[in-house]
Amino acid sequence: MVETFTLTRKNMADLLLSLNGGTNRTPLMVLQDVWSIDLSSAEMPPILQKIMKPAKKEIGFSLKEIVSLGNQIEFTSFPQSTIQNWVKRDVKGLIGSPKLGKKYTTEQAAMLFIVEDLKATLDFDSIRKILTLVFNNIEDTTDDIVNPTDLYAAYASIFDKIHHRPLQAKISSPTGSVNQLIDQYIKEECQMMLPSFNGVKEENLNIVLNVLIVSVLTVQSSYYQAVTKEYVNAALLGHRV
Repeated sequence: MVETFTLTRKNMADLLLSLNGGTNRTPLMVLQDVWSIDLSSAEMPPILQKIMKPAKKEIGFSLKEIVSLGNQIEFTSFPQSTIQNWVKRDVKGLIGSPKLGKKYTTEQAAMLFIVEDLKATLDFDSIRKILTLVFNNIEDTTDDIVNPTDLYAAYASIFDKIHHRPLQAKISSPTGSVNQLIDQYIKEECQMMLPSFNGVKEENLNIVLNVLIVSVLTVQSSYYQAVTKEYVNAALLGHRV
């Protein structure tokens, strides 16, 4: 069933990096690491089937395909009508026009995934201001402090650590409330992630750090919202989560 093929944000980041040449792994290799089944015979969602096929040139996505891809990400709801409004109005200046004919690039797909995450806590005006700090003129990628896929991969990796390690192993200080400890851990992880952004000038490191922290916190908020809905549904249906 399609529901089986859920990706964490880190999985999706790895997939995007494999598509834009940011790693020596192929999309098939990334997906095969996620699911321990024979993907060649599995009933995969069409968008994943497309991605797994070897491509001789940069792969492009229609908005419908980006929506399909985004809906494979855990704790994410990606209605197509919403995304169409985003690219036409709300974040048009961030996404830009399709750069591969009528198709969008992996970087533009990553930008939409970032916007979806930030919408958990921020309005569009704040999102535009925050992301413009690191991406500047969206039509000119040479002035980016970091690129969208690298930013997405960075905060996806930190979020993945939060949810796949015991809390005691994350915190260097034994004092403080749980919320304070998690906040501290996020800041420490974001600090340690900075060297992975190659070529970032010293005067821009604080910008990257703050945007990275904001991104991780908003994803954490998305997670809590999703879990809350599960408990609400369970309560209404008389089930146990």
